[in-house]
Amino acid sequence: MAPPLNSKILVAMSGGVDSAVTAALLVDAGYDCVGVTMRLVPEHPGKSVFEPCCGLEAVADAKRICDKVGMEHQVMHAVERFDRDIISHFVAEYEAGRTPNPCARCNRMIKFGALYQWADKIGADYIAMGHYARLEPRGDRLSLRRAVHREKDQSYVLSPLTQPQLRRAFFPLGGLTKDEVRQRAWKLDFGMATKKDSQEICFVPDRNYGGFLEGRIGAGRPGPIKTESGQVLGEHRGLMHYTIGQRRGLGIAHEQPLYVLRLEVATNTLIVGVEEETFNTAFTTLAASWGGLGLQTEPFDCLVQLRSRHDAAPCTVHPEGQKLRVVLHDPQKSVTPGQWAVFYDHDGYVLAAAIVKDFEVAAARV
Repeated sequence: MAPPLNSKILVAMSGGVDSAVTAALLVDAGYDCVGVTMRLVPEHPGKSVFEPCCGLEAVADAKRICDKVGMEHQVMHAVERFDRDIISHFVAEYEAGRTPNPCARCNRMIKFGALYQWADKIGADYIAMGHYARLEPRGDRLSLRRAVHREKDQSYVLSPLTQPQLRRAFFPLGGLTKDEVRQRAWKLDFGMATKKDSQEICFVPDRNYGGFLEGRIGAGRPGPIKTESGQVLGEHRGLMHYTIGQRRGLGIAHEQPLYVLRLEVATNTLIVGVEEETFNTAFTTLAASWGGLGLQTEPFDCLVQLRSRHDAAPCTVHPEGQKLRVVLHDPQKSVTPGQWAVFYDHDGYVLAAAIVKDFEVAAARV
């Protein structure tokens, strides 16, 4: 669903391939565009950027593309806000024994929060992003829908967006494949076309999550690794180094592969078990963000995606006020508090999304 041609569009320029092609497509279509690059993290000693999306190199690459397509380029500094709303929250969630998804939170609070305020400042009607997702009307509401290129689909991390945010959003790449985007990038800029995609959390250097957390809150406090029956198998390095479903890096030998089942923050205990103990039958959520479906009060069936790389599974959603209780038709592995549960219909429309609060196991543990 494209904006009217007389619209002024703020194009979020990350310095990567996708935002570059987005800018070129919109300028070629005749829109009045302004490119804006967000500076979100300070420079890391000895490195120019964390990930190629928000550092000095990204700014330079974004400006080069804006110059090529004949579009004004601006830089928005939001380091303090990003630290307060995204990084500090990320750290606090790990301290509480949960595993957050900072990208989904960033989309709602920074890219479609702080950036929307910038759009108002410059008189832009819409914000265009190089995300792979579609946005389509669904009755009197707007709904995100999975991208045509399923492997690149980013509707999961966009799912918390509100209706007012969606009404000013535009995702030109939702109907394209990554190969098609790179072909367009080759014609635009050779150096840009060969850039790798950013895959990890932008503010964590070298993908070292434990090291990053220790740098913010100090060394982890060791504690026992136990089975559900209370058998002590070893000692963990600090709960921040673990997440539910984790198999590698436990540092203990056992006759069967062991997985993290639960983090008990109150007792500083890591609970582990065999694969059969990782399956969950139901879970509860925090307050839901309603998408194309709108607020519901009666149970409904749909598909739920539990992680960014999880295949959506059939479920029944039971609304309980603002929160949800979700019954899985087939047990799923390692439902993780802190992660987003995103609910889709069979045509790929986002119906709702909510953060997982707690889970129920598939069978009584012994």
